[in-house]
Amino acid sequence: MATVPLRSAAGKWIMVSAILASAMAFIDSTALNVVLPSLQKSLNASGTDLFWILNAYLLMLASLILIGGSLGDRLGRKKIFMTGIFIFIAGSAACGFAPGVVFLIAFRIIQGVGGALMIPGSLSLISSSINEKERGKAIGTWSAITTVVTMGGPILGGALADAGLWRYIFFINVPFGLAALLILWRQVKESKEENADKALDYSGAICIALGLALLTFGFLRIPAVGFSAQVYMALSAGLLLLTVFIFIEKGSKHPIMPLQLFSNLTFSGANLLTFFLYAGLGAGILFLSLNLVQAQGYSQLQSGLTFLPFTVLMISFARFAGGLADKYGARLFLILGPAIAGIGLLLLSFVKQTRGAEDYWTTFFPGIVVFGLGMSFTVAPLTATVMGSVSGHFSGTASGVNNAMTRISGVFANAIFGALAVLFYSGALQLQIQTIPLKTSQRQEIMAQAANLGNAKIPSDIDPKYHTVIENSYHAGFIHAYAKILRISAGLAFLGALMTVVFIRKPQRV
Repeated sequence: MATVPLRSAAGKWIMVSAILASAMAFIDSTALNVVLPSLQKSLNASGTDLFWILNAYLLMLASLILIGGSLGDRLGRKKIFMTGIFIFIAGSAACGFAPGVVFLIAFRIIQGVGGALMIPGSLSLISSSINEKERGKAIGTWSAITTVVTMGGPILGGALADAGLWRYIFFINVPFGLAALLILWRQVKESKEENADKALDYSGAICIALGLALLTFGFLRIPAVGFSAQVYMALSAGLLLLTVFIFIEKGSKHPIMPLQLFSNLTFSGANLLTFFLYAGLGAGILFLSLNLVQAQGYSQLQSGLTFLPFTVLMISFARFAGGLADKYGARLFLILGPAIAGIGLLLLSFVKQTRGAEDYWTTFFPGIVVFGLGMSFTVAPLTATVMGSVSGHFSGTASGVNNAMTRISGVFANAIFGALAVLFYSGALQLQIQTIPLKTSQRQEIMAQAANLGNAKIPSDIDPKYHTVIENSYHAGFIHAYAKILRISAGLAFLGALMTVVFIRKPQRV
């Protein structure tokens, strides 16, 4: 299939449409977390309601994203990409008008279906349409701009929430999506393999969708119910269906995910790197954000602004790193980048209680800079390696697999690390309150608050003269848990670098 230069008019329109659509999805995911308190008050939503408002979308996205990538390869990448954008903006508009919680959850499911068709499509379109020699630079440009948008999401969300306009988090997707659709319709040619197998493996599609849905559901339920029978059943059934899926794909004439992709060590290694690095990234950013607001006393806006150095580094270096990877190969970047990111997380883990935002430059800033530098030199070469390890007719499937790895690693990290954090926090808190003269029942009430992590509240029957020491104990216990989680996150980043050393050697393509 013919490709175009990045600097050509066609190349620029492809990039603009892919970035607009991706920005829409990333704004939605990051800004929504910030407006949840405003949304909860407006709709009178419970904690369980909020859980499903957030995760109904994620559940559908993780379940269907592999199918979305495969459909693009079979039926036309532009066609499936546009279909996904249309469904996503329709779901977004419906979310904005939702009269209650049940409707909002249902419309979030529609958004998830659209996202599963749309998100793999952006990278697939870039990878299959831009010249191979400029592909890394193109993906670097996409990474830099979408990262800026992602980091800007919480700031936008905070501003809208303060103004009582939480519904505009959903409405803002509509102009982005319409602009992307117009550009795709008028300026971008269909990207399609003429000899592509258009038949779909329905049994495989059902198995992979249900398997990923159950696996995601199981991980999502761990923070709420622990390692209960419900969680074990969901995870076991999910793993069983994924095993059945592999056997179906082995014998299928029209596999939805050709297993020969994983015979390519570069493809397998890059996806393992993605899983470990993004699990560490997701947990690290989550607990850093919680620490800044709940323990260190930063405002929501200040917390969002602490990541600006990360954003600046991504703007400055992601495109440059992608170009260098095109020229010299990605292996060195995929060893050093995750390792440097791991060092950044390690530095952040050593920050103790501070005086708040006034101490930022000497406490959190150095770690965020090192962390951001590592990610800046990793993201574009990693994505380019995944997309470059497969032939053009598998680009949608490859993008779907890599995006699925990113989403599932995030769900895995939030679930497992959330449970671990409560365990670490409880142990530290128990030691912190030993010297306080309290009744057994009061100690139990304080320990029960460990489940709320940094949002722990002092029980009402505690003598006010102990409030300060208990609050300090809460902060110390949370910072102890935060430090352990950040060090495990750093270990995952180092493990990601090891995947490059072991698997990613000479360029391979399947």
